[in-house]
Amino acid sequence: MVTKNFKAELENLATIRLFIEETANEFQAQRKATCDMIQAVDEAVTNIIVHGYLDGPGLIELTVERENDFLVVRIRDQAPIFDPTAVPPPDLNLPLEERPTGGLGVYFMRAFVDEIRYIALSPGGNELTLFKRAFLS
Repeated sequence: MVTKNFKAELENLATIRLFIEETANEFQAQRKATCDMIQAVDEAVTNIIVHGYLDGPGLIELTVERENDFLVVRIRDQAPIFDPTAVPPPDLNLPLEERPTGGLGVYFMRAFVDEIRYIALSPGGNELTLFKRAFLS
């Protein structure tokens, strides 16, 4: 298990992606699974920075570990409580001009990983855990 804290700044996204990639490589995760996890984490962290902290100061804690056949990334923040697992899927059948701008981050997170779990932290904050099958059994 490897844990690292990052300032909640969009400028840190490349560093966060590299952290996920290097740690997954240390665990010998499959390349495609690693790339999918990087995309999911990028979406989650971007949402935390932009919508959770509203581009203000904050910290994001990332823990990467192997759990059986899964690469697992746990993301913790102290932004206002928000459960992305409760977000309904977007209506992709609507014409583009009728769709709201944005709003696809959670959709993409779901598409890139096998499972998402959410816990509201006490006294505040969020813990989002992403699971991606990444190892041959």
